[in-house]
Amino acid sequence: MDKIWIILAVVLAFAITSISGMWLLPILRKLHFGQTILDIGPRWHKNKQGTPTMGGIMFIFGIVLSVVASFLLMQMGGGLPDRPDGAAIKARLFYGLMLAIAFGLIGFVDDYLKVVRKQNEGLTPNQKLFLQLLFGASYLGLLYISGSRSTALVVPFLGILEIGPFYYPFALFAILALSNAVNFTDGLDGLLSSVTFVVAIAYMILTVLLGQWELEILAGAMAGGCLGFLVWNFYPAKVFMGDTGSLFLSGLVIALCFGTGLPLFVLLIGVIYVVEMASVVIQMTYFKLTHGKRIFKMSPIHHHFELCGYTEMQIVTAFALITAAGSALAIFAAILI
Repeated sequence: MDKIWIILAVVLAFAITSISGMWLLPILRKLHFGQTILDIGPRWHKNKQGTPTMGGIMFIFGIVLSVVASFLLMQMGGGLPDRPDGAAIKARLFYGLMLAIAFGLIGFVDDYLKVVRKQNEGLTPNQKLFLQLLFGASYLGLLYISGSRSTALVVPFLGILEIGPFYYPFALFAILALSNAVNFTDGLDGLLSSVTFVVAIAYMILTVLLGQWELEILAGAMAGGCLGFLVWNFYPAKVFMGDTGSLFLSGLVIALCFGTGLPLFVLLIGVIYVVEMASVVIQMTYFKLTHGKRIFKMSPIHHHFELCGYTEMQIVTAFALITAAGSALAIFAAILI
């Protein structure tokens, strides 16, 4: 019976997100909340100038309402059998949702400033970093208070590594890195929503294997929200999610990453996030060390492939398939635990 709630979460999030586009897009167009495309990107991206942005609001409402409704209906229906860690997992669900909303607010402010100034300049990097540190540290503190105090890391296929007090600096660094890695992946029509849909499916399977019913709802809602957004964001995109959406999704991925108690598994499930982030770091480091030379034609790496002649659809399809392969490895590793 518990699977009915995950199905409900998927369906509700998909329906709310996809239907909300009918009223949100006209509002964004009326307010002239269009994307500004800089000259440093591929020249054909200029055709996207003015496409409505901040569309992430669609799936934020869809996912949040879906999670709350599914959870309440589950409780009204008698809930699920009690288990020793049940209260802690419920806390991980709602604190994770709060983190995603907080990150979404950072993105909303950033997007709003960009729209007002009519250029790709919103919050400064230091302002974003401070807010991400603040919300990330608060999230970890709430998890600790709620009883999630394990400082052990499960390394896929290798075993358990106990790192003691070093866990918390590691966790905060991972939150910052992952939030930016997810954000970097948003650069082509349907790319981040497609990759994150696959990531959500992986976490749906993983939470089922772990018996974490509440987190199944969160993963299901994320899958439904991403799929509903693809109705409007699939190539050629009618709307972009903006930092409002990408940072919100990063918060959800972090919530599932730490909520399952398997943070290192995101290296496999979120392999594309890792590659996108690594391409930016490698490009910037090489550029500084060689006084202006580049390894990639452009970073993040999806733009490199664009400039190599691949279409957006080809890149999105390839990245989604790579995510599926990494997710399969992660699920196999979880079965071996």
